[in-house]
Amino acid sequence: MTGWLAAPRNANAPLAGLKVLELARVLAGPFCGQILADLGADVIKVESPEGDGTRAWGPPWVERVDASGKVHREAAYYHACNRGKRSIIADFTRSEDLTRVKALAAEADVVIENFKTGALAKFGLDHASLAATNPALVTCSITGFGQTGPRASEAGYDFVAQGMSGLMSLTGEPQGHPVKMGVSISDLATGIWAANAVQAALLMRHRTGRGQQVDLSLLFACPKGGLPKLKYLCYNRTRR
Repeated sequence: MTGWLAAPRNANAPLAGLKVLELARVLAGPFCGQILADLGADVIKVESPEGDGTRAWGPPWVERVDASGKVHREAAYYHACNRGKRSIIADFTRSEDLTRVKALAAEADVVIENFKTGALAKFGLDHASLAATNPALVTCSITGFGQTGPRASEAGYDFVAQGMSGLMSLTGEPQGHPVKMGVSISDLATGIWAANAVQAALLMRHRTGRGQQVDLSLLFACPKGGLPKLKYLCYNRTRR
């Protein structure tokens, strides 16, 4: 793969012609990228030489045979949040790889990233650096706690967001301890909010000609706030 598609796969898709560069791994960022790909965007996923960790998160497994006849086995988890994308390998510490990623970003409409706050700046892949070359770029930054604030530098995890948001108080036995939901609900919710926010930023760009950075966090996007209160009011149970 050398670069962006010369023509969209489906010219009638809602986001046909949109170029999305995904610098994200695991779930929230990739789920956002998958939604945009499902809507017709050309999504290029950039993975480290080790690959997205979810490739090994099986079973269940998906097996495929490449053009040379080699069999590849990857987790269904990976395929469940990365369909419709193309993928490249890049090591940001290698100048040639970094140059290639920056060249893709210079022509992209959207960049999705879920690195820790500030981690991409040392490679010149943060929004400010990329926007200097591509002012129309929309960057969607997904973190645990947002780009600013006392916890901005901390890594984010689904079970932490569930607990801190109060959502975990809705699950488990009535007189027992809070229990984590069976799926990574904060990651999935963040991915959905991110896809919505990216499209809103693109509509804004249509009016102003300029892109912007979309700041999303697992804690903010996790269904929260009113839900534990609603449960308490409806069922008159002790909040946990």
